Amino acid sequence: MDSLLTFRSEFPILDRSTYLVSNSLGAMPRATADRLAEYAEVWATRGVRAWADAWWELPVRVGDVIAPLVGAAPNEIAMVANVSVAHAAVLSALDFSGGRDTVVMTALDFPSVRYAVEGMAARMGARVVVVPAAEDGLSVDEDALCAAIDDRTRLVAISHVLFRSAYVMDAARVVRHAHDAGALVMLDAYHSVGVLPVDVRALGCDFLAGGVLKWLCGGPGGCFLYAAPDVEARAGAPVRPALTGWQAHERPFAFEDAMSHAAGAWRWLSGTPSVPALYAALEGPRLVHAAGIAEVRAKSERQTARLIALADARGYPVHAPRDPARRGGTVAFDVPQGYEVAQELIARDIVIDYRPGAGIRVAPHFYTSDEELEAAVAAIDEILATGAWQRHAGRRAVVT
Repeated sequence: MDSLLTFRSEFPILDRSTYLVSNSLGAMPRATADRLAEYAEVWATRGVRAWADAWWELPVRVGDVIAPLVGAAPNEIAMVANVSVAHAAVLSALDFSGGRDTVVMTALDFPSVRYAVEGMAARMGARVVVVPAAEDGLSVDEDALCAAIDDRTRLVAISHVLFRSAYVMDAARVVRHAHDAGALVMLDAYHSVGVLPVDVRALGCDFLAGGVLKWLCGGPGGCFLYAAPDVEARAGAPVRPALTGWQAHERPFAFEDAMSHAAGAWRWLSGTPSVPALYAALEGPRLVHAAGIAEVRAKSERQTARLIALADARGYPVHAPRDPARRGGTVAFDVPQGYEVAQELIARDIVIDYRPGAGIRVAPHFYTSDEELEAAVAAIDEILATGAWQRHAGRRAVVT
């Protein structure tokens, strides 16, 4: 008996779709509609007084809801616009002079993060060293990554779980090596928080960013940024973001000319927050926490193993780690005419996604039944056997 299936009733889309794309956008909790209605009611009835009632503190209060899922304490997580902004804010807070002028990344980090980091680094006089993918194309050689970290490295900015292959990096090892070399570490945990246990204290990372969009079922516009309380001691200098705004000021309503950063999570805020996104972000993390991250992880390991077995039985190349300890929540496998097959699956309300070079990505979550996995792969068999994929031939759209 799968006790986690009791949560299915919390997600309306599961009544009408086989939803296997939580690695891209988690299913919306039923109660999120109530939270958004609450936002509208507060605005309609309280007007500008809503800021003092609740809105002003939401970016940190929502962070406190996420904190238990990453092992953080209250007032250690700030909600920001997106993960690119989170990385840009961290880079803007660091000193790249005095011989430490390097950011180390990998070729398999999410491109949006690479764009932000490389753009900021160029303007700050820093350089970016990119460690290539391993020969398998799925992983990064952690020996090579550690070898790239030296006495010129200020920041190591890497993914905890690689987005294309769901490969789980040994982040704790990288953090230890970086700290021994005098460098700081920022983890992009977008593809880990919500589907496997994450503990910022155990990992030892200096910064961690992620979002509620995917495994946390909180919708777009809600990214979280953690900064270790002792990061300034390791940095050897004040850590105060230049990418900032009035909400990060310790006296925001004094409207002073000079910036004076607030303490804790408040330091990482900027201008006026996206209040509707913060209301939407509340319910998903609460449900994941209620389900229990250890239980969510155990189910994910079992279901992704089943997907690999189903692909192997059909001879489909699998682009996911075989070792469950190194595998996140997604399995990608190539099938003939993969893009077209993916579009036909979506047309049948079997919701997956497709990535060039990876194939069809299937991402079960705690609310997914085993029968849905079997049915999805059976549908692929039928689409290929009947040629139903051909109705999508020649139709290349934006891959979401």
